[in-house]
Amino acid sequence: MYKRKDSYYLQAKKEGYRSRAAYKLTEIARKEPVVRPGDFVVDAGAAPGGWSQVLLPLVGKKGKVAAVDILPMEPLPGENCRFFQEDLSLPSLPGRILEFFGRKADAVVSDAAPNTSGIAFTDQARSADLVRVVLSLARNTLKEGGTFLAKIFEGQEADAVFRELKAEFDAVRRIRPAATRKESFELYLLAKGFRGGEKP
Repeated sequence: MYKRKDSYYLQAKKEGYRSRAAYKLTEIARKEPVVRPGDFVVDAGAAPGGWSQVLLPLVGKKGKVAAVDILPMEPLPGENCRFFQEDLSLPSLPGRILEFFGRKADAVVSDAAPNTSGIAFTDQARSADLVRVVLSLARNTLKEGGTFLAKIFEGQEADAVFRELKAEFDAVRRIRPAATRKESFELYLLAKGFRGGEKP
């Protein structure tokens, strides 16, 4: 069992972030231009809101963040962030996100994780299935040339999702931020240059 109150957890509490996961996105965004000022971004699986807290200053006043989670989330300040308490696979969700944005998204990001069983193969499969749900949402909301970033558990299923992303994006790579716990099997798949997809 990991020690929950590690340095990142304590730093998050001190700096007002809702989760230590904020530092994973901060690190990735520092090294990769995942989002830019003025971007419209979907934060899939957003609760409790740590990633949305990082995204809002990155996109600035001209950008927008659509945070989505089936779990409740305390609202974030500003009119440019809207929370949708919905299942990510809900058919009506893409249309409502696009209505809020007024156009297609520049990026779809996700730090979502499935409920884990402790059985590695099962958890890897659940994680991959969840990423595929986020990818389906991206196909209906992401603009051509857009960016996709999602957490996944390492394993054969992650390799399969990697190949699926390569079929739809110009470039795909794996990232493991320093803020990830050492004992964790988490990594992030970063895909750039979306080639298009299903129409909403």
